Amino acid sequence: MTPDLLDEGAQRLERSKAALAARNGHTESGGRSAGFSRLVTSPEVDVTHGRILYLEDVSVSFDGFKAINKLSLDIAPGELRCIIGPNGAGKTTMMDIITGKTRPDEGSVFFGSTIDLLRYRESDIAQLGIGRKFQKPTVFEQLTVFENLELALKTNKGVKASMFFRLDSAQSDRLAELLHTIHLAEQVNRLAGNLSHGQKQWLEIGMLLMQDPKLLLLDEPVAGMTDEETARTAELFLTLKGKHSLMVVEHDMSFIRTISEIVTVLCDGSVLAQGTLDQVQADERVIEVYLGR
Repeated sequence: MTPDLLDEGAQRLERSKAALAARNGHTESGGRSAGFSRLVTSPEVDVTHGRILYLEDVSVSFDGFKAINKLSLDIAPGELRCIIGPNGAGKTTMMDIITGKTRPDEGSVFFGSTIDLLRYRESDIAQLGIGRKFQKPTVFEQLTVFENLELALKTNKGVKASMFFRLDSAQSDRLAELLHTIHLAEQVNRLAGNLSHGQKQWLEIGMLLMQDPKLLLLDEPVAGMTDEETARTAELFLTLKGKHSLMVVEHDMSFIRTISEIVTVLCDGSVLAQGTLDQVQADERVIEVYLGR
């Protein structure tokens, strides 16, 4: 969820005298800050070269530990890429770098062929069209499902504009369609705090989708879900594939088999192997460091 959206949600909850637990911003990469130029206008993402995300020779160290080591990978528009690897492989740090939370020591990170993500702040990168979902769902529990999605719309977030905002017919239709997509149409008036863990995950994904992201980064989205919720999440991701580009970090191999075409295996901060799930599962190096025998 974007920083701007979190700020607006906090303001709305304060006005309604509800409590909001603010995200502390700490991640596995240490929350290393990145300082960049401000985004004036949102440039279009140029994907004429067939890639929406490029990382080339990216490295970053923390207190002498090389969390990312000459990492290079790219993702095509509309692709659903799965990222796997052992704990400490650099998966979270990689997403921190893409979203501007962490600045690398060296390397290049481009959104499309022209937007240098290393020039922008975290909030600006979200405006460019990159949405991120953390493992633990972050929704506004004192608001309904409908209100959470309404809040996530790309609109003027000023206090006065928020007080007098009303959905137009196109926005209402889009919100109704999205409720069906994320399997929450029957929960529309339910408080988010009363949803199951899986439903909260779907709601946060819906909130990201309301912001029209071109690329979604999803960190262990099915962790803690029931088998039924996991299956419905797989359906959701396959529905989103092609309309959005998705990078999914996950450990559930059954889930990955259901949704994946290309799987990238990270180890020690770089790409160890890449291919179909069957190909990487048969790779002796992957078996040795991650899958076991």
